[in-house]
Amino acid sequence: MDLAFTCSLAVLALVIEAFAGYSQGLYRLFGHPVTWIGTLIGWLDRFLNHESEEAQARRVAGIAALILTLAAVIGCTSFVISFLPEGLIGTIATAFLASTLLAQRSLWQHVSAVATGLNAGLAEGRKAVAQIVGRDPDALDEAGVARAAIESLAENFSDAVVAPAFWVAILGLPGGAAYKAANTADSMIGHRTPRHEEFGWAAARFDDLINLPASRLAAAFLCVAAFLLPGASARGAVDAVRRDASQHRSPNAGWPEAAMAGALRLSLAGPRAYGGVMVEDAYMGSGRRDATAADIRRALALYRLACGLQIAAYAVIAAVLILPG
Repeated sequence: MDLAFTCSLAVLALVIEAFAGYSQGLYRLFGHPVTWIGTLIGWLDRFLNHESEEAQARRVAGIAALILTLAAVIGCTSFVISFLPEGLIGTIATAFLASTLLAQRSLWQHVSAVATGLNAGLAEGRKAVAQIVGRDPDALDEAGVARAAIESLAENFSDAVVAPAFWVAILGLPGGAAYKAANTADSMIGHRTPRHEEFGWAAARFDDLINLPASRLAAAFLCVAAFLLPGASARGAVDAVRRDASQHRSPNAGWPEAAMAGALRLSLAGPRAYGGVMVEDAYMGSGRRDATAADIRRALALYRLACGLQIAAYAVIAAVLILPG
């Protein structure tokens, strides 16, 4: 696959999604690729995941479910591409399809809503943050709501923006769609619950693997953005990544969270409650814990710069590969 083309495709997809997103009209008419993938994974979960079977058999069934999901998504996207015309129109159409795999705009909107909610009161802040995190919102004070929103922004910058763009840039639309399928599988079945401990093992491990490059890239973009954003600390971001990222319970989430924490001089992560159960985790960053709505706004400014840097990076790579000599 032509790397100049796929990097250009990533640029176009990022720009389209940043300015237009995925409209509610399209969602009402056609749904969304993630919902289609989720329907397939849900069907495979019901059809292949039998709790009466032995653990090894359920793990094999989960591997089969992941392979079938990836094969279906890669096959469908390759089939669609084969019907698109060559030239500018086909490229724009492909870029639009790739843009549906990204979440720059919606992530901004959801996290910004938390800042707006906190400004209106703690109850509104809790209501808004419950839309983007899995922890218990009623157990969060104002600082906890703000930290949760910033942590979600950092982690999803990697998972929902940098990672799909990276795989589009490397492997085109089928690669980006395959990433999204694997990430969706992890979110649906990659949990350590009695039903999915074995069946979701492959989805969880594979998602960790394919997010390794994106999490490091996301941290790098945030560190450079911190250098460009007045009041942010690039040195703090780099130091936090070096010191804290590997201590996170996730092999990937710690990288963007540590970079965000260090850049904003905050302390993120640490022990958190999910479903009434306290989950122990390391702290990311060594700054203050008393985050506010203003810190969410600063995090969003850093995020916007990092998104711009990502677009610029792929544009430069594409230009270098396209220009002669």
